Amino acid sequence: MSKSQKELAFLRNLYIETDWTQRFTDLLDGSFKFSDEEKILYINAGTGNHAISLREKLDENAELWAMPENAELLKIAQAKADAVKADISFFADFPIEKVDTVLADASFVRPTEIKDFLTKIISLSEKQVVFFLPTAGSFGDIFSYLWETFLNADLLEKESEIERLITEIPTISKIKETAENLGLTKLQEETKTEFFEFETGAAFVNSPLAADFLFPMWLTFVDEKEKEQIIEKLAQTIDDDLDGISFSFAVKATLIVGEKKK
Repeated sequence: MSKSQKELAFLRNLYIETDWTQRFTDLLDGSFKFSDEEKILYINAGTGNHAISLREKLDENAELWAMPENAELLKIAQAKADAVKADISFFADFPIEKVDTVLADASFVRPTEIKDFLTKIISLSEKQVVFFLPTAGSFGDIFSYLWETFLNADLLEKESEIERLITEIPTISKIKETAENLGLTKLQEETKTEFFEFETGAAFVNSPLAADFLFPMWLTFVDEKEKEQIIEKLAQTIDDDLDGISFSFAVKATLIVGEKKK
C-alpha cells in the first residue's frame, strides 16, 4: 500500500535526509564553495537540512531561496528554518525571477526525466548551476539480485526491464553532454563511491530507502501483487546467497558544476 505525501515526508526527514541525501551534500560541501553569489536557489531542498547548513556559511547579504519537492516537505523545512531563525525564502513552485546560482538535488529524479529537469534548472540560472545525482555504476548489486529474482519467479519475459534500469542510469559523460547542449560550459565533476550496508536482505527491502523511494521508482512495470512477491523473493535471494554476510550496494554519487553560457 502506497504511503501519503505526509508519511513520505516524515520518512524523508527521519531516515533519508540523514543517510542518503547527506552522502551527496557532503560531497558538495567538500568539493564546492560559494563565492560572491547574491541570489541562490536550491531546487529539491527536501526537509531543509542542507539549505539551513548552507545559510550559516553564506555571506549575510546573499539571498537563499529553497523549493522542497512538495508541500509536506516544505512544512517541515519551514518549521526547521523558523526554529533556528534561518533567513531562507521557501517556495512551493518555481520562481519566475532568475538567480545567480541554482543548486539542485537530482538524486531521486528518474533517469528518463533528467534532461527535462536540467532544462528547467538551467533556465533559472544566470551564472552557475550545481547539481548532484547517482551515475552509471550505481545499484549494480541490487539489479543483479533483481534479475536473479525475476528469473526464479518465472518472470524472465521482464528481464529487459531490469536491463533498462541499468542502462538508463546516465554516465558522467552523458550528463555533461546533456548539460552542455542545454547551455552550460566549463563543466567540472566530482564522484565518490558510497556504500550502503544492511544486516540482511530483509532489512534492505524493508528500509525506507528501498521500500518507499527506490522500489516505487524502479518497479513500475509490475502490478502491486507482483511487486510484493518480487520484493519478498528478493530478500530471500540476497540472504540465501550471502549466508549470514551483510548486504551492501554501491552508489556513484556525482557532483556537476557548470557555468551558464553568456
